[in-house]
Amino acid sequence: MSSIQITPSWQSQGTPLRHTWAGLGNIDQFRWFVRKDCLDQLKLAHDELGLRHVRAVGMFDDELRVLCVDPTKWRDKERKSIPRTNWQIVDYAIESLLEIGIKPMFTTCFTPSALASGTRTVFSTKGNITLPKDYAEWERFVADSARHAIHRFGLEEVRSWYFEVWNEPNLQDFFAGTQKDLFELWQRTYSGLKSVDSGLRIGGPSTARSEWIRETIDWTRKNDCEPDYIISHCYNNDSAFGALSPFAGPQEDKSNTSPNFTSGVVRGCRAILKEFDYRGELHFNEWGRTWHPCDFQRESENEAAFIAKTMAEVSQEADYFAYWCLSDIYDQVGYGAETFHGNYGMMNLQGIRKPSWHAHSLLRKLGSTQVEAQIIGQEGLLNVLATSGEDAFHLLVHDYRYDAVLTESAQLRVALPSDLGETPQLHLWRVGASENNAPALWRQMGSPAYLRREEKLALVEASHLQESLGAVRIERGPSGLEAVFESPRPGVALLEMARI
Repeated sequence: MSSIQITPSWQSQGTPLRHTWAGLGNIDQFRWFVRKDCLDQLKLAHDELGLRHVRAVGMFDDELRVLCVDPTKWRDKERKSIPRTNWQIVDYAIESLLEIGIKPMFTTCFTPSALASGTRTVFSTKGNITLPKDYAEWERFVADSARHAIHRFGLEEVRSWYFEVWNEPNLQDFFAGTQKDLFELWQRTYSGLKSVDSGLRIGGPSTARSEWIRETIDWTRKNDCEPDYIISHCYNNDSAFGALSPFAGPQEDKSNTSPNFTSGVVRGCRAILKEFDYRGELHFNEWGRTWHPCDFQRESENEAAFIAKTMAEVSQEADYFAYWCLSDIYDQVGYGAETFHGNYGMMNLQGIRKPSWHAHSLLRKLGSTQVEAQIIGQEGLLNVLATSGEDAFHLLVHDYRYDAVLTESAQLRVALPSDLGETPQLHLWRVGASENNAPALWRQMGSPAYLRREEKLALVEASHLQESLGAVRIERGPSGLEAVFESPRPGVALLEMARI
């Protein structure tokens, strides 16, 4: 077993560490907000991960009846088929979110069929992705949606939300138009919302692969409709399909075979904003290791390691990072049947936490100040993030392996802060092949597609974050006391050192 010495500069001033991985999350589609299990999972994300805003596409879909016929006119031959705005389902969903302490991201998509210029749709919800047939009518509709929200929930509340224009308009699967079409749609949507209240925060371009950011800022500045904040999406395997992403880093990392592609794209986006002297927020409101709908590695300890690695590297380059996504309540390419089936969610259909959920839980425990750490004997991609806070010091260890091959754990020797006394209070949590890994336990159960009640209860209970009791010993090293423990490879470990 390799031995690695870690010496953080515990007493240094350090630099501020914003918890950008918390605060914003994703649910597949807006329609799921009417489901109790979805709301229950969001409440857990609020309580355990610090979720404050949630994003979901499809708020204007026909299924939510935002434009539908008036049932009181059912006998009126001339008027019974005339659609009218109806916000009852949207109101119910938003009110349900607010009741658990979560604010909605108001996402203006897709086009209600009554306003659409064509019939192309996406997902099982049949969200219409064609342009509005009448932009003036679209602008009035968007303005009405904001005006109603303010009437229903109050101006102060609605101003605290984020508004988003469309979703991944650079992909033909999600937008039946060109970049020029997007800019016209953007201007009309922006004008409609701002006509109701100039304080509403409107963001975009919400593009896949972080494309069109430079073009969006340039065009909107010339046309007096600059985004209040920039939205981007990035997955580590995006480069397999396009080379247009902004990138800052070594050329060899500009590839979907590199574990560092996402970090390079994030830095590339930040470089563009610096070039334009853009002062608004930057949101990566979709990101992850892979965009593939089903990938069994996503439910492994290696996914947790990738999350920790990426946030340790670039979390300070943006204001929000919303991993895709929070839940397996999902139906874009089919609705999963098996308990675990490689889906995007950090939590499965039955509310069982996956290693990716625990990665966010451990990140949330970190302090507000980052300090540097010296590593002797470092191997592969193993790295650390050391922080100090009011109540404790923390050391986050992450070891991501692109090949996902399980190897022998690494023994870590961590120099402890000098002011903890002779009997430091230490706590250790690990996400590895067996620890805090409910999918691994499910496989030991025989991988049942449908859980019996007792199996579900056992897995839900086992998926609570468990401390690695008795796994840390204290030894005296050359420069003082050291914590000695084993860290999984791949995987994540968090050592907490309580202040006296």
